[in-house]
Amino acid sequence: MTKNLILIFTRNPELGKCKTRLAKTIGDENALTVYKMLLQHTADVVEQINCDKAVYYSVKVRTDDIWDNSIYKKHQQSGSDLGFRMQNAFSKSFNAGYEKILIVGSDLYDLKPVHITKAFESLDNYDVTIGPAEDGGYYLLGMKSLQPNIFENKNWGTETVRKDTLNDLKNKSVFQLEELNDIDLYEDLKKYDQLLNCINF
Repeated sequence: MTKNLILIFTRNPELGKCKTRLAKTIGDENALTVYKMLLQHTADVVEQINCDKAVYYSVKVRTDDIWDNSIYKKHQQSGSDLGFRMQNAFSKSFNAGYEKILIVGSDLYDLKPVHITKAFESLDNYDVTIGPAEDGGYYLLGMKSLQPNIFENKNWGTETVRKDTLNDLKNKSVFQLEELNDIDLYEDLKKYDQLLNCINF
């Protein structure tokens, strides 16, 4: 076991159940295609990082998917909302002995290994690291001890999440990575020719 751990929260890639806001514009099948590409991109990036890795599934743990069983520990998310599900994953991981833990989303085509490396390095000097998303949320959250209050009383999926999180951390030192764009809407998708070229729209 290394002292560093990456947690990946993912929805199971099933037709009609992922990227639902994007699907309103491009249809369920195209949205599923895009999501599978984003998952693969996330896996390709994370596998370049020398640390332990875990995938937390939204519904059911899969053994025959893109997340290699020899690389990733696999768990099912538990909790009444996204905040409690993340808190439970962090808590379980700290209890297992990890010292630096990051959680990353799985819908960022701009995510690069350097973002994850810089996040881990920043935790040498900061309590918390956040990767801000353009929509007001965050694509990465890292910490070296559990900060439970940041997972409570949030309107998840809205533009206030990062602001409210930073307010909860006003007595802590916080490092912010560069802002990136996560793909939730067609306007986000239009910025990426590689993704557009893979859909029938």
